[in-house]
Parts: sequence; structure tokens; C-alpha cells
Amino acid sequence: MWEQINSNRLRSVVLIIGMGLLLLALGYAIGFYFADNGLVGMALAGIVWGIMSLVSLFQGDNILLGVAGARKIRKEDNQRLYNVVEEMSIAAGLPKAPDVYIIEDQALNAFAVGRNTERAVVAITSGLLAKLNRDELQGVIAHEVAHIKNRDVSLMAISAVMLGAIVMLSWYVSRFMFSVGGDRRSSKGGNGGAVIAIIGLVLIVLSPIFAQLIHLAISRKREYLADASAATYTRYPDGLASALEKMAGSPTKVRAANNATASMYTISPFTQNSAKASSLLSTHPPIKERVRILRAMGGNSYQNYEQAYEEVHGKGKIIPKSALSQ
Repeated sequence: MWEQINSNRLRSVVLIIGMGLLLLALGYAIGFYFADNGLVGMALAGIVWGIMSLVSLFQGDNILLGVAGARKIRKEDNQRLYNVVEEMSIAAGLPKAPDVYIIEDQALNAFAVGRNTERAVVAITSGLLAKLNRDELQGVIAHEVAHIKNRDVSLMAISAVMLGAIVMLSWYVSRFMFSVGGDRRSSKGGNGGAVIAIIGLVLIVLSPIFAQLIHLAISRKREYLADASAATYTRYPDGLASALEKMAGSPTKVRAANNATASMYTISPFTQNSAKASSLLSTHPPIKERVRILRAMGGNSYQNYEQAYEEVHGKGKIIPKSALSQ
């Protein structure tokens, strides 16, 4: 699995650089628009970039858990859930079982966060915990443990926090600009300065969209790979398939989810099984497709998942060669 792990590390670096460049461009636009000096704005944006990068790397998991309203529980609080987390952690070969958190929400969903495999968390909604049987619960927990094993969690923490920073900065600046009117536009440079100021205004308004596109540029392969890994950990693909069907059939959406955190969840907390789930802008593959692949598996190995994926899609190569050789 080292191919996927190294790929995620590279994507993390590219993601930070991409978000950072967008922050710098946004800073230049803000500086030029308000102070006729784009370099000052870039410097301030650079400081924000550095702070947010450190925050996302070292406190991103706590921030995301706080946003979700998750609370930590002890083993005696839910013996069944703890046992499943421990079993799937052993199956995945994690050095330490993740901490367990509960989100008081009737929606059916779960997610994992963490800086690395030794400092990770699995969070599950109270609604999902109440609705799933043990096999289904194992499937969902195995899926989230797979994200921890494959280093997806650190990638998504960086992505979510950086996206949130850009969205907030753009939102507050745009609201201030509209409240004071257009008198703050650059008075230097004549018509050229006015044109640059207008471009800056457009960038300030559109930067959250650009940031969201960067956020969604992360390949959806990570969801397929987590499903495949879950099947190998549980030795029972139908457990996850049945859980996904229940989750897709629930009309309740996750209350605390937003665009920055949506990609963390087992399924999209917004579109679920709608047609929008097949869009290129979706954070997850369509649930029906994921279920079809799991149901089509003739066994519980990565090779079986690759064959089922090829059967459903007409092409393969979703699983890294290192996993197929195991």
C-alpha cells in the first residue's frame, strides 16, 4: 500500500502549495484594493498561510471534531463499538486503536481524522450506531480505519482547514467591501489601477470556488480503496454494502456538516444517493456504484475488488499494484 500512501503525501504537499498560492493571490487583491499595495496584502496572506498550515497539521483533527460536535467516549460507554474498533484496528495492522467519538445526530454517517496512524479518531453518529447490526458496523468502521491506514485522514484535515480559512477570509472581506461601497478602489495607476482593482474584486468573490475545486481535486480513488480495504479487514464485503444501503436510504442529513468537512464522511452528508452524487464535483463516488462493486466481489481480497470494479466500470486499475501482489 506504500504507493497510495506516498501518493497521498505528494497530494498533501501539492494541496498546501495550491491553497497557499490562492491565499497569496487573494492577499494581493485585498492589499491592492484597500491599500494600493498588493505586496502588503501578500505578506499578510503569507502569515495567514503559515499559521493555518501549522494549525491544520497539529490541531486540524481537534478543529474538525469540534465542528462536528463529537464527544469522546470510554470503553465502558459502548462495549460493542469499542470491540469493533479494536478488531478492525488489529486487522488493519494499526499500531494503536483510534480513539472513539460519538456525534449526537440521527443522521447515518461516520468519519475518521488524525495526524497519523498513532494519533487518530473514529467518529460515528448516534443514529448510525442505533441502526446498524454488528456486521454493518464492522464494515463502516473498517472503511474509516482504512482511511487512517492509508494516510487519507491527514490529507483531508489539511484540505478542510485550509479551505475553511480561504472561505472565511473571502467572506469577511467581501462583506466589508460591499458595506463601504466602491470608494476604496485604487486611485493610483489611472484606468489600469481600476482594472486591477476590479480583477481583485472578482478574485475575492470567486476564491472560495477555486478553493473548493482544489479541495475536490483529490482523487475519489481513496473511497474505492477504503471500501476494498474494509472488505479485506472484515472478510465480509456484504456488511459494508448493507451499511451503505441503509445510509443512502436515510432522509436525515448531518446537521454539522459543511463544504469543508463533507469529504471526511463515509458517504456525502448532503447529496447521499441522488443523481448529484455522480457529478465530477462530488466528494464521493455514487453509493449505488460502491454497493454494486462490493456485492459483485467473489471473495474478500484486493484482487476480488479489482475484478468487481472492472466488471462494473469496464476497466480496472483502481487498486495499487503493491496491494494486488499481497
